[in-house]
Amino acid sequence: MRDRVAFLFLGETLLIPHLFPIVEALGDLAPDLPQDLWVSTSMHEALIGGWLAERPHAPIRIRRAPGFRTVAVDDGTNPPLPPKLPMLARLAPRLARVPVAVCAEQTSLWLPRLLPFLPTRFVKTSHGVGSMSARDDRRRRAAWHTLVPSERERRTYLQRGMPPERIVATGYVKAGFRQRSYAKPEFAEDRPVLLYNPHWQQHRSSWWQWGQQVVRRVLAEGRWNLIFAPHQRLVERAPEVRALCEELKGRGDTHCDYQSFAAVDGSYTAAADLYLGDTSSQLLEFLVRPRPCVFLNAGGAAWRQDPSYAMWVAGEVVDNLDGLLPALSRAGTEHPRFADAQAALASDSLGDTSGAAPARAASEILRVLAGRHAG
Repeated sequence: MRDRVAFLFLGETLLIPHLFPIVEALGDLAPDLPQDLWVSTSMHEALIGGWLAERPHAPIRIRRAPGFRTVAVDDGTNPPLPPKLPMLARLAPRLARVPVAVCAEQTSLWLPRLLPFLPTRFVKTSHGVGSMSARDDRRRRAAWHTLVPSERERRTYLQRGMPPERIVATGYVKAGFRQRSYAKPEFAEDRPVLLYNPHWQQHRSSWWQWGQQVVRRVLAEGRWNLIFAPHQRLVERAPEVRALCEELKGRGDTHCDYQSFAAVDGSYTAAADLYLGDTSSQLLEFLVRPRPCVFLNAGGAAWRQDPSYAMWVAGEVVDNLDGLLPALSRAGTEHPRFADAQAALASDSLGDTSGAAPARAASEILRVLAGRHAG
């Protein structure tokens, strides 16, 4: 079995910024080590291929996974994906010839869980952080090595009985992603920028109860430029998101994005002055640089005693839609009251955000590769 590392870019484009920085770092640490980047669509191929042009002589190749789908390439729009399980089943014999495979989602871990005889060692790196991460998913235990951002996150896995030698805190890999789409959307007037970022799962989201009213009330108030950038998967379950964005197209105070790569590459969390949301882990990316936040408790959760809502210590929580605009209006002056909690939350959840995490993750992959030979 030749030394080679496979990276699985098979899921949504939101996973790319959690994986590609490790590809780059591994290329720097081990420039002669071949890497296979398995992609599921031509969108993934176009994005990653453009960045690899900076490394024309590196032994890094993009490979089309079985069932690869050609899609219209349009500014990184999240594409329709091929069925994942059949793709993985057909990919398994090829991965069996590779010592180490790296993924950022649980679905790929069906391979080592269902095929424990597969010689490939799977390294799982985190893509979602925060108090609602699904840490108890049984597939996670099939990973040979799990990379998490922070020591606090590591402890949550150890408390579930995961082997301590296989759980490593590296820092937040996405903080090292260099290929953001742009620094800030263009607006007609210079106003504070508000990011509304509802979650895609109904039990976690403010969208179904309040979402459209939130957008309309914010715009009617006329005090903010709005970036409406929900989770990419929200439109799958709430097609009215697409209709609302079409309705708002052309407004100088609104930037709607429910599917492009910019919605997941860190562009909007970096550009906004104020965060409005519910339970998305993008809040934690926003808090790398603490700023005002407001949270929408549209479902009436008893959140104060529920660890799933631990992130709501970072700002005012709105329990009634009529409290939305007053909370947004005072968010700036109220921010000092939450600033220390925000900084602690970001540090505890994300660990090191200096950009050094990809190199640590790459070092861990090399360690797993070396152990594969020793074992």
